[in-house]
Amino acid sequence: MRTAIKRVVAAIDAGDGDGAKAALAASTPVLDRAVTHGLIHKNKAARHKSRLHKRVKALG
Repeated sequence: MRTAIKRVVAAIDAGDGDGAKAALAASTPVLDRAVTHGLIHKNKAARHKSRLHKRVKALG
């Protein structure tokens, strides 16, 4: 889960818009599975997804 988030952040920091979108699309189900397995709270997953989506959208 943390690796998926780090991949999105790394793509954003590199300025790779397409890579960031792809990494975000891959990280969303990973976060959802973490909620299903009880690893994190659903609001924490929603917060991560929201913040990552906002940063990817701001990238262009």
